[in-house]
Amino acid sequence: MSGAVNLAEKFASFTEHWAPRIVATYNDNDIRIVKVAGEFVWHKHDETDDFFLVLDGVLDIELRDRTVTLNPGELFVVPRGVEHRPVARHGEVRMIVIEPAGTDNTGDSATATRAVAI
Repeated sequence: MSGAVNLAEKFASFTEHWAPRIVATYNDNDIRIVKVAGEFVWHKHDETDDFFLVLDGVLDIELRDRTVTLNPGELFVVPRGVEHRPVARHGEVRMIVIEPAGTDNTGDSATATRAVAI
C-alpha cells in the first residue's frame, strides 16, 4: 500500500475530458476519476454494471426511458446491458467511476479512451 490518494492533487494533474485516470484498484476493479463536459456517446456494457459517483457539478445519466440527475455526493449504477449516455450540461463535472480492470469506457475497444494510471 502506497498511502492515501489525494483526489484534489490527482484531478489537478490533468485537463482532458472523458479521459479516465486510475487512482487505485480494489478487488480487480479500477477506481477511476474523470472530468467530463458536454455529451458522451450512447453506449452500454454487456459484461458489467457502470458506477458513477459525482463529486462536483451536475451530471445527467440519460437512459432510453428516463434521465437520472446526479448532484454532488450522489451516485447511480447503470445495470449491465442498459444503454446510457452521461451528459454534463452545465459545465465541468468531476466524478469517480468504478469498473472491472480493463473495462472500456464506451463498452467497445474500437471507440474507447483507455484509462491510464496516475
